[in-house]
Amino acid sequence: MLGTIVNTCTILIGGAFGATVRSGIGDKYKKALFDGLGLCCLVLGINAALPNMAKSEYPVLFILSIAIGTLIGTKLDLAGRIDRMNAKLNVRNGNENNGLQGLMTGVLLYCIGTFSIVGPVLSCLSPSQGWAFGESANTFLYTNSTLDLVTSAVLAASYGWIMLLAAPILFCWQGMFYAIAYFCGDGMPEPMRVELSIVGGVLIVSSGISILGIKDCKTVNLLPSLLIPILFYLVKAIIS
Repeated sequence: MLGTIVNTCTILIGGAFGATVRSGIGDKYKKALFDGLGLCCLVLGINAALPNMAKSEYPVLFILSIAIGTLIGTKLDLAGRIDRMNAKLNVRNGNENNGLQGLMTGVLLYCIGTFSIVGPVLSCLSPSQGWAFGESANTFLYTNSTLDLVTSAVLAASYGWIMLLAAPILFCWQGMFYAIAYFCGDGMPEPMRVELSIVGGVLIVSSGISILGIKDCKTVNLLPSLLIPILFYLVKAIIS
């Protein structure tokens, strides 16, 4: 769990730094940060989805996942609930910051991807020999930590202290995969990881489009899409 602990701490450190300097950043520079963040989301999302599409066993599964997940999210009005909660927070705090949307974007960026999914599994299956940062067992998570340190600082500079809440979410996310590997021995099946990466990449792209102001894709309504590949492969395993 060392790699996950390090990853969690880097988000807290980066987030605290970004939120601290936020008040000293002018609106012009905050707008520039938003634009840069939106572009990064597009690149990271495409990078997560495209390489895995060639590995997919069922190329249409991600389309079905997005379609079904969006219907579920829209029916539950997840985006509307988040907007209403965010409005209440803004009234209470006297500001106009879309912090909850920022938090959702951060969680997607931190949690979706090979490093954050495979990293905890490798950390469990290849026990570390100490605290050195060059160990193969935690290489993925240390690399992810470096990326998240910078990303969390930029996000917190844009959205504020609420971004620190992403740290415990990441810890639970990676801890779940660590536990799966610990009890099951081989962790998440590769086909399921591939499909999750594709769907997650689409969601990150959706966040980038929203941040850039091109179109409000209501990414929160798409979140149930992540459950569809998991349910599909669980049902497949039971049937077979």
